[in-house]
Amino acid sequence: MNPRTRPPSRQPQHAPPAVVAESELLRRRMLRALERRERYRYVRPEVQASGEGWVVSSPCCSRNIDPEGGVIDIALLQRTAGGWILSRRDHAGARWVRHSKGARLDTLLDVLCEDPQRVFWP
Repeated sequence: MNPRTRPPSRQPQHAPPAVVAESELLRRRMLRALERRERYRYVRPEVQASGEGWVVSSPCCSRNIDPEGGVIDIALLQRTAGGWILSRRDHAGARWVRHSKGARLDTLLDVLCEDPQRVFWP
């Protein structure tokens, strides 16, 4: 091959665009919102899809529910035809209790993050 002759140029190969499921985008949105919360900012809550909706869980920093500081359920977010429902965990009764209903997820995430009465973050 002649040194002055270049090989035919190749088009750069691009990786195919990453496909992220809508549910993963929703989970990440919830996690970002939880970074603004007022209580226990030094722990990392988790958001997991469940058959009922999205469960927010976190280490029990106050040790009011779990003296060992284990992970406890904090909230349940459910999508309905009319918007979203936010429920808190009744740990003594081992059940979910509806707290708020709203058309927008962001509104309910604000309620969860502020929590002045400590109904979500005991």
